[in-house]
Amino acid sequence: MQTLNGTALAKKIKSVLAIEIEYLVNKYRRSPKLCIIMAGDDPANSSYVKSKKKSCNEIGILCDLNILPYATSQQELLTLIDSLNQNTEVDGILVQLPLPKHIDQNVVLQSIDYKKDVDGLHPMNTGLLNSSTDALIPCTPKGILSLLKAEGVSITGKHCVIIGRSNLVGKPMAQLMLRENASVTVCHSKTRDLPYLTRQGEILIIAIGHPNLVNAEMLKEGAVVIDVGINSVEGKLVGDIYNSIDVNNIEKKAAAISPVPGGVGPMTIASLLENVVEIYKKRMCD
Repeated sequence: MQTLNGTALAKKIKSVLAIEIEYLVNKYRRSPKLCIIMAGDDPANSSYVKSKKKSCNEIGILCDLNILPYATSQQELLTLIDSLNQNTEVDGILVQLPLPKHIDQNVVLQSIDYKKDVDGLHPMNTGLLNSSTDALIPCTPKGILSLLKAEGVSITGKHCVIIGRSNLVGKPMAQLMLRENASVTVCHSKTRDLPYLTRQGEILIIAIGHPNLVNAEMLKEGAVVIDVGINSVEGKLVGDIYNSIDVNNIEKKAAAISPVPGGVGPMTIASLLENVVEIYKKRMCD
């Protein structure tokens, strides 16, 4: 069984970006800049944003963290975003999700200038993803596609089954796989007879956040499995399938699996960096 090593590929992507950024800074006399906004002090969110800032700094992207109190009002958050939209020195804006319950996530995401929307979640980018190639692609689906291509996984004509229909992963992933000429089935919590569908998946992408969701009996022989899930079980970080209680049988049946950790996670951050640089280059060329 092949292990789809996201850590190694992400490292290569960051090395290439670092060289490109050095050239661009010499040319334009300004570094790319990302601003991250987080409301509250959730430990997991804090860890994520610090990891993103560290990765930015490693390759020459300036990164400002705006950590706001949990009680920050929606209007205060919108005012901050508006100021960043207007700031010509800011290339990308990222609002760390989830937001506190008293803040309307959709309103906040729609307030970001879609040309600075590094997460690709603005409705304009969603529409562009469905209709053209000129869209900022959500980081996790973009990273998954890059990983599949780098590992030589053939996509054209394959049946891709996706478990999860979130705006962050499932829906944009389906659009990307359709672009690559796969036939796509999207499953979710209301899907009947899930094992019947997963057994048809030549490429199976699991993004539901439920450990041990899929067992060996639910896999097609020779399937390529992408595990997007991140779960904590007895203090250990596990995915939705890779660390399943049925892991030995799964590894015998699958042709390739992305591990957790070390698979999709590093690729998500690498894709974020790519989006920041992409925005920066467009803005400097305008």
